[in-house]
Amino acid sequence: MFSNFLKTNKVAMWILTVIRVYLGYTWLTGGWHKLTGGFDATGFLTGAVAKSTGEGATVQAWWGTFLQHVALPGAEAFNIIVPLGEFLVGLGLILGTFTTFAALMGLVMNAAFLFSGTVSTNAQMLLLEVIVIAAAANAGKIGLDRFVLPYLRGLFNKKGTAKAVEKTPNQPLKEVKHTA
Repeated sequence: MFSNFLKTNKVAMWILTVIRVYLGYTWLTGGWHKLTGGFDATGFLTGAVAKSTGEGATVQAWWGTFLQHVALPGAEAFNIIVPLGEFLVGLGLILGTFTTFAALMGLVMNAAFLFSGTVSTNAQMLLLEVIVIAAAANAGKIGLDRFVLPYLRGLFNKKGTAKAVEKTPNQPLKEVKHTA
């Protein structure tokens, strides 16, 4: 019932737009500050690993092991991926483009931050992202998804074939159907 309301109701569409833009602004500004102000995940990752051991551990051991053996050695990649990911998630949510995917990627980042022992606004954002994901396309109807999703659906017909454009030498472009 609630899921149907989120997916089809016009009032929900407007509420979801407010939620989406709030989340987008939060992600976009966080990513922008990291992109322009310099960002080094090493300290954060080292702190999270330290919180995964001992009697009062606040980070689960399995996550600490992942951070120590995967994330810390790849910190330079994370220094690029995290700020860029935050910025792109924010942009997607604000513009309402690939809204469900943007919210899913935001949820993944919020979960990683929570696993690493940082609460802040991550739990709140994660819950709002779940709502946006549950609403599916309705969350992006007041946004570019209103145009992008029908266009992408139009590329594929009901039989699973995609239209492509093929050019042969010295011939004009012609439309060709490829079957999956």
